[in-house]
Amino acid sequence: MEQVQAIVALAAQRGSELALPYTGALLPQEAFYLMEHSVQVVLVDVRSAAEWQFVGNAPNTLCLEWRSFPGMQLNPGFVAELRRKVDPDATLMLMCRSGVRSDEAARAAQQAGFLHIYNVLEGFEGEKDAAGQRGHINGWKARGLPWVQG
Repeated sequence: MEQVQAIVALAAQRGSELALPYTGALLPQEAFYLMEHSVQVVLVDVRSAAEWQFVGNAPNTLCLEWRSFPGMQLNPGFVAELRRKVDPDATLMLMCRSGVRSDEAARAAQQAGFLHIYNVLEGFEGEKDAAGQRGHINGWKARGLPWVQG
């Protein structure tokens, strides 16, 4: 329990430093730890269905598009679907490819009244390397956390 409290405190500190309007920001390994050791924690993967299918995703996640491929249009039903599928008292950890879309979705969830919201920094694939490829520098996959293909 002490480790969970330490992670939550550190995430809140990051959120304050980043001036986030929601609860905080987690590193992928912290999000995974919370999934394994906390009650009512939901990892929400906000990438597109194409990304889930072709790049993979973390097990035991709620997959809910924030933007849809190919045009990356906003999903107008995102908040309504989130409300249908997640207990409003749950702790939400939102993840995308690199942390940008999940920040947008976290802001929308906060505006919709969800109270415990974290962005997963680095996302599933992380930053691009010198060759322009993702998945080697940081992110869920590069950190060696569990994931499944398709």
